[in-house]
Amino acid sequence: MNRMAQACVMIFFGAAVLHASVTDLYLRYVKEGLRPFLIAASLLLIVAAVMTLWYDLLPHADGSEGQSDPAGRTRPESAERSPSGSTTEDLHDEHTHHEPRVAWLLLLPALGLLLVTPPALGSYAAGQAGTALTAQQDYDYDYPTLPAGDPATINVFDYAARALFDKGQSIGNRRVQLTGFITPGPDGQPILARMILSCCAADGRPVKLGMAGNAPTGLADDTWIQVTGRYTDRVTRDPINDEEIPYIEVETWRRVIAPKDPYE
Repeated sequence: MNRMAQACVMIFFGAAVLHASVTDLYLRYVKEGLRPFLIAASLLLIVAAVMTLWYDLLPHADGSEGQSDPAGRTRPESAERSPSGSTTEDLHDEHTHHEPRVAWLLLLPALGLLLVTPPALGSYAAGQAGTALTAQQDYDYDYPTLPAGDPATINVFDYAARALFDKGQSIGNRRVQLTGFITPGPDGQPILARMILSCCAADGRPVKLGMAGNAPTGLADDTWIQVTGRYTDRVTRDPINDEEIPYIEVETWRRVIAPKDPYE
């Protein structure tokens, strides 16, 4: 690539990242809090590319406009030409510079960001990993009071941690409302799950929750539902990592559309 081609690729890639960041597409890849950093990085790429183009189009010391060769160097228009029309530097480059064109593959991830909308991690990813809550984790702290209202709306991770490590004491007899997707459980029955991220989708892990009582049946995997129920001390084991999966006693449930941010 010459310098101008490099700048064009940088502009294209920066624009793709910026587009993903302002349209919520980035939520398929990273946590919501990283949006400002993605926007800043994309703008930095675009500014650097524009400066590169501006520098490359500036007149040079000899008063002529330069042209970048494939190696990124600048040569004046007045370079000595052979009878065939090629400059002496051209002839030299033909024999000594054969850079691979693999750099053009940098366009592929940018095209992917613009043209492909990947699905969020769902039941398949949840089925390949053990539940994120493990006995080695330290959850020995005072759980905050549940939100006001009946039912109290909390996330799947919060309920699972209270059920396993607080034995439901901070829940009591309160009704809670959770939202997650359907995935097959250890015994083949549907369970509720939600993926949690530490940074990005690459480290996504599932939090799994069994459903007792009026549990839904006949739903396809990855169907998003909202369940309302109460704490139960029933648990089962995850066959993948042999960790405990708590249950919720379901009273009612309903199908819902997938949330804008599918991760917790």
